[in-house]
Parts: sequence; structure tokens; C-alpha cells
Amino acid sequence: MKAIIPAAGLGTRFLPSTKCTPKEMLPVLDKPVIQYVVEEALEPGEVDGAIIVTSPNKPELLSYFQPDLSLEQLLRERGKGAYADAVAEAGSMPVDFRFQYKPKGLGHAIRSAADAVAGESFLVLLGDYVVPARDICDKMLAVSASRGGASVIAVAACAPDEVSRYGIVAGERAGSLPGCEGAGDSEPGAVWRVSGLVEKPDPADAPSNLYIVGRYLLSPLVMDLLEDQAPGAGGEVQLTDAMARSLDREAMYAVVIDPLSGFDTGTPSGWMATNALMAASDPRFSGAFWEAVDARGGLKR
Repeated sequence: MKAIIPAAGLGTRFLPSTKCTPKEMLPVLDKPVIQYVVEEALEPGEVDGAIIVTSPNKPELLSYFQPDLSLEQLLRERGKGAYADAVAEAGSMPVDFRFQYKPKGLGHAIRSAADAVAGESFLVLLGDYVVPARDICDKMLAVSASRGGASVIAVAACAPDEVSRYGIVAGERAGSLPGCEGAGDSEPGAVWRVSGLVEKPDPADAPSNLYIVGRYLLSPLVMDLLEDQAPGAGGEVQLTDAMARSLDREAMYAVVIDPLSGFDTGTPSGWMATNALMAASDPRFSGAFWEAVDARGGLKR
């Protein structure tokens, strides 16, 4: 199985920083965001490669995942073996690339990797969402395996008055992950059968308070439907439109996850918060992080 990671966007919310540095290459602690996503994509045993769909104007992504033997050698000669190992690890990951030459939407980006999935089910991981535990894909795969290989999406609960900000699922409770049988309908571990997908509904019309998180396990049918998917919202080819079309022909499920299990790095404030929260909890950095904060008088709201 392959995992597709769309990473062709302009990163306009981070300008001017992203004028020369792709948004996906901005660091979270000691690694760029994109490496966290690739590592998560490769975590399940079923996955043997990641496909990054990017723009030809982002050569830095290709360079990062290529071996750099001269840099490794230089680091080892200087006694910096740990850094050399980190560089070697990034350069040895099974990552391939496809290009989206025009910004025609998420669905179009995913369709650009159709040849790599070769008629098989595939994962999609949005490139600005970091999941340190790397467990969401395994949960989706487990639900799919227990339901005949169906498509599965990750969803999380939001406040009822926030549904107009997201894509919301319609459907009904269909079960639970093992060990989560006591979970409520909107609590982590609940599994729903999806009957519809509603983009940014009015709170009064929302079919649920479960919004789509940036993790998908999709059947070959969805990829086929993207081939002739007409532009939708914003004049772009939308993945959710093809997913909605698939519901008439095959089942789709949603697994509820904890909304705090991932970090959204897609905005400057989210990226900054991600760095701070992960630095505060990572034993490699937490001591120095809090010392630096305390040296400036601590954090005050």
C-alpha cells in the first residue's frame, strides 16, 4: 500500500517565510513538518512507500529526501555521528514524488499520484498535521479490515457552534474499536457508517459535530472518480466531492479520534503552538526549553 501526502500548496499564510522555504520544510523541533508526516505514513506494516505530491517550484523537498553522503562523511569526521545518522535516515526513506503543475485543488493533487497506487487502496495524509503517536492510520486500517476493505476517514468532535468551519460527516453509529465499546457516539473509538459529507454547514443544519481530520484510507473507486471529478468549491477539484459520489456504490466508515492527538501546523499560530507544546513535553528539549523561558521571566498570558 502507498500513502499519498499532498504538499504542493503555496503556503501563503506563512509569507514571507515561505517565499524561499516550503511550508512543509518549516521545522518542528529538530525535523521539518514533512518528515513527521512521512514517518507516520510509513508506520503501518501495510505501507511500503510514501508519495509526496508537490510543485516543481519546491525542489527543497526532493533534495531533503535524497542521500547526502558528503555531508554524512563530513559530520562523522567531525565526531558528530548522531547528526550524520539523522541525515542518513532522512535520505533513506522510501519516498517518491509526483508533481501538481497547476493549483487545481486537493482532489487534483491526489489524482496526480494515481499511477503510484495502481488500483489499490491508499492512505492520504495532509502535510500540515503532525500526529506524534502515529496511531491514526493503524486505527483506520483496523476498521477497514473488519469491514471488507471499505474506505475509512478519521473524524473528531468539535463544539456544535464550530461546525461551519469544517467538513462534517453524516451517518450513524456502527460500532467501536476494540476496547472502546463504552465510548459515546462522538468520543474516541466510536465508529460510524458515513451516509454523507457536508462542507461547512450552518450549525442548525449540521448532521453531526464530527469533522474530517486530515487522514484518509480510500478505496480505488475514489481515485477512479477523481479522474472526471468536476471542480467544486473555490473552482477546485475537491476530494470530498469524489468521496461523496462513492457513497452510492460502496460503504465508507469514520473512526472518531481524540482531537488533541494531532497538531495543526497549517497556520503560523498553530505551528508556533506545536513547537512550544512539543518542546515542553519532549525530554530531549524540555529542560533547555523551560530554562530559556524562565530566563525571560516565564510565560504570561
